[in-house]
Amino acid sequence: RLEKFPSMSYRKSKQESKGEKAELTAEQKQEIREAFDLFDTDGSGSIDKNELKVAMRALGFAPKKEEIAKMIQDIDKDNSGEIDFSEFLEMMTAKMGERDSKTEILKAFRLFDDDETGFITLDNLRKVAKEIGENMPDKELQEMIDEADRTNDGKVNEDEFLRIMKKTSLY
Repeated sequence: RLEKFPSMSYRKSKQESKGEKAELTAEQKQEIREAFDLFDTDGSGSIDKNELKVAMRALGFAPKKEEIAKMIQDIDKDNSGEIDFSEFLEMMTAKMGERDSKTEILKAFRLFDDDETGFITLDNLRKVAKEIGENMPDKELQEMIDEADRTNDGKVNEDEFLRIMKKTSLY
């Protein structure tokens, strides 16, 4: 019953590339409707924070308690403390866009992490720079790592990579 809905991979539209809101497919909207209805256990037409957490898990997300509270606060236009279907659809459309961007950024991370250690090291950066024809001194490559490296271990993990991409507005 709580298995992930299969078509929830987000599809970008032409409008999105022009900075407009992206569209979901009819199938994705239907799955969101089904998840909403499934977890609107009392049939009230809205879901509370506990029902929201379960519904999002069914759609393949793992939200924290604080995230749920913030989502309700951000999207609950009528301040009812609950989310109706139109509010839920709007929120899930945005979340799916974030997930798609994150997936793409993590694919890029894996291209850098060619030795599959879970980290981007100076050696990894050096190889990529060479492959794309960039002749960069190790000092510059190390500065790139240092900029992203929050744990001061001399390498960049996935979270650090996502953070630096977000900071530079690439995701």
